[in-house]
This record gives sequence, C-alpha cells and structure tokens, in this order.
Amino acid sequence: QVQLVESGGGLVQAGGSLRLSCAVSGGSSSRYAMAWFRQSPGKEREYVGAISNRPTTTYLADSVKGRFTTSRDSAKNEVYLQMDNLKPEDTAIYYCAARTYFSADLQSGYEYWGQGTRVTVSS
Repeated sequence: QVQLVESGGGLVQAGGSLRLSCAVSGGSSSRYAMAWFRQSPGKEREYVGAISNRPTTTYLADSVKGRFTTSRDSAKNEVYLQMDNLKPEDTAIYYCAARTYFSADLQSGYEYWGQGTRVTVSS
C-alpha cells in the first residue's frame, strides 16, 4: 500500500517561498506518476503540476508556471513542490498524489493521496 505524507506548509507573506515535500512509502516514487493538487475553501480541487516517470518530465498548470517547480529525489523517495513568488490566491491545502499506471493524462486518475498540508499566503 502506497502512503504519501506531505509537509512544509505554513504561513508566508506574498512574494515569499515555500517548499512542500511528499514522502512516499510502500513503493518507489520513481515508478509512479506523482502530482500536486490544491483546494481552497469553496472551490474545486485544482491540478497544480506533475512529474511523470516515462520519461521523467515535469508539467505545471498555467496558473503557477514560472513560479512553481516540481522535482523528485529517488534516493530519498520524495517529491517536492518549490513555490516562489507566492500570491494570496495560492492559499489552499496542497495534496500529493501518486498513480501506479501509465497514462498520458497527468491531471487525473490518481490512486493514492496524502492528507494535505496547508499553505496560507498573506497580502
């Protein structure tokens, strides 16, 4: 059973940075497509970005492109979301997700989810 645990959330001022981590257990993150989603109160869950494994490529939503990056450390079995130049509209609970099967669509079909980590950006 794959388990995901996010960490690194917190309160930051607009323009600041945070790095979220997703620790993977029960499997090797390098074998999975890994994604980040976020959800703000009253809004639907939003895709933020993903890192595929066939080949290793990263994808980011237009809303965060140029400000966020995602990466993987296979040795630590962790995935990261580096968030720079944060804006108040980035305030949300951020979730890490894993998918064990291959699909060209990296925005859906994730089987495993973490519990989320809260990010609050003050203006």
